[in-house]
Amino acid sequence: MKNEVLDSLLTPKSVAVVGASATPGKIGYSVMKNLIDGGYKGAIYPINPSAEEILGIKCYPSISDVSGSVDAAIITVPSKLVDGVTDEIGRKGVKGMIVITSGFSEVGNRDLELALVKKANSYGTRVLGPNIVGVLSNTDKFNGSFAPFLPLPGKASLVSQSGALLIALDAATYTRRVGFDKLISIGNMSDVDFADIVSWLDNDPNTSCITLYIEGFKDGRAFIDAARKASKPIIALKAGVSAHGAAAAASHTGSLAGAAKVYGAALQQAGVIQATDLDNLFDRTLALSQQPPMKGDNLLIITNGGGVGVLATDAAERSGLPLKFAPADVQLELKKHMPEFGSAKNPVDLTGMAGNDWYGDSVRYSFAHPWTEGLVVLYCETAITDPMQIAQAIKKAVDESGVKDKPITVSFVGGEKSEVAMRWLVENGIPAYGAPDVAVDAISSLREFSRMKALSAQTTEPCAAFDSEAAREVIRKARADGRDSLTEIEAKEVFSAYGMPVTSTELARTEDQAVALAKKIGFPVVMKIVSPDILHKSDAGGVKVNIKDETGVREAFKTIMKNAKEYKATADIHGIAVQEMAPWGTEVILGSVNDPTFGPTIMFGLGGIFVEVLKDVTFRVAPVADTQARRMLDEIRGAPILAGVRGEEARDREALSDVICQYSTMILDLKDEIAESDANPVLVYEHGSGLKVVDARIILKKK
Repeated sequence: MKNEVLDSLLTPKSVAVVGASATPGKIGYSVMKNLIDGGYKGAIYPINPSAEEILGIKCYPSISDVSGSVDAAIITVPSKLVDGVTDEIGRKGVKGMIVITSGFSEVGNRDLELALVKKANSYGTRVLGPNIVGVLSNTDKFNGSFAPFLPLPGKASLVSQSGALLIALDAATYTRRVGFDKLISIGNMSDVDFADIVSWLDNDPNTSCITLYIEGFKDGRAFIDAARKASKPIIALKAGVSAHGAAAAASHTGSLAGAAKVYGAALQQAGVIQATDLDNLFDRTLALSQQPPMKGDNLLIITNGGGVGVLATDAAERSGLPLKFAPADVQLELKKHMPEFGSAKNPVDLTGMAGNDWYGDSVRYSFAHPWTEGLVVLYCETAITDPMQIAQAIKKAVDESGVKDKPITVSFVGGEKSEVAMRWLVENGIPAYGAPDVAVDAISSLREFSRMKALSAQTTEPCAAFDSEAAREVIRKARADGRDSLTEIEAKEVFSAYGMPVTSTELARTEDQAVALAKKIGFPVVMKIVSPDILHKSDAGGVKVNIKDETGVREAFKTIMKNAKEYKATADIHGIAVQEMAPWGTEVILGSVNDPTFGPTIMFGLGGIFVEVLKDVTFRVAPVADTQARRMLDEIRGAPILAGVRGEEARDREALSDVICQYSTMILDLKDEIAESDANPVLVYEHGSGLKVVDARIILKKK
């Protein structure tokens, strides 16, 4: 979408209110009144065939009767009338429709919504909504909504999928003292979506931080692409993560791929900072909109109270910024600004005797010191100090340090005077909070932004595709048989076509064939049932391991067949797989789902039969390049096992990250074929010794 189209939609120079009303209480009246009360300087054209003027402004029977040009049309008429007014709007050449009207897909009328978008787009008009509150912009004094007033001015811009929440947050900007330049309600996202608006806001000179309230995406991959390209910090609160419709999934991965994990992985890949709740969304937005990113891990904390210093230290540990002692020269200088019993280590405890000068001198010196990469200043209100004077001393010291590329956050703990002082700090560009842990979390978001932009800038190119045609031929044969799942042997053929090392596995239909194959492969061997109707072979008693001779092969063949038939009498049994018994290694799992929002999505974690119990897994949206694959290895709780523990050698992380990359290439390349898949277990050996895919499962998309 061209930026000028969204310019007309989000910062219009002229606006028509279709359905404008002179009756208080109606949406058309509220929009008109809000445009006037907000101080909008552009042309306002009320459209209502039954009125001559509304709130002192000339009214027009239809938008086609307006002589001047119209950038955007705000639609407040009932849903059954929207189709007709869309033709008039399109013929008028209006670039954007802000459709406040509800009664579309949110109540099941999807066809009505699709028809609206199709007709609008045929005229070159884009649709925001329907079912929205509207658009608010402080820069343009534009309150094109039924929210009662423009938000507290600030440098952030908020995009919300919930209209009611946007109205509540509009009011909260004043009580929380977190300012926004724009509030944009996105509603049903029938046309303009999060990706479009993120790209536009990234080029908006009046926005320094993009804040999102997300319930779902229309196109998750488009959002990832737009967010990765954005240069400004993006922070999101994702709601509705308690279920993802995967309870009945057939693979391990399908049962583990909850919305929270998949969305979390996608947002991380997009370089988006996540908020835990609405308070956290506001607190982090304040810091991200007012301060530069924190480029390193050296956080210094200055305080006048040991208690808040300890709380901040704990918060730093939780936030991934554990404190280090300040260098000797820093400690030596800071000792000059505290009594003998103070501490200059980190946190720097100036003690309760600290006044304006000690705070100012300590902040000025330490903030400018090359070692310091982020600064948190804490203050407990005392009888001998004035919070406003402390705040002014901090601000003056920051200005005099000349530092523009490091972040600072502040926390004052006290009464009304401290609240007033913190409000003054925020108004002067320094984020201030009522609790030390919140100030630390806020600055950690600035470190997170720096890290995530570096990660998202790394390559996302998939690995080489290998022999994809061989894989597709295996799938074609299975579909020709009327099957929606592959056997283990077929799944391993597909895995092997994409360069993944699999155990040698062949199919035996009789005992004698099984014996011959076992001798060919070499004892000991593993034997498994092969049936598209028995996906979890262990549950059916369909696996025997460490078979060392011909007698063992024959006994295993009989037992597995008997168990399988008892487990599911109607199962289509192809035979029994005879497989090399791979040496012991650390068990991990690879898996994939074809997520409805993000498409092919990969999982990695500790493997074996307890994966669904331990749930020690992490996710990524494919493709997964080598750098992201290595990051996945570090994210699971069992990461130390891969690094080597209790005398064990480190596992072959390089081979594992390569296979993750190859696997993600496979599921992306075959996205139209594969619904879910697992490689479990994958046995990982010592560094330099590689790995083996021992078992494989592929479930095809139904056609």
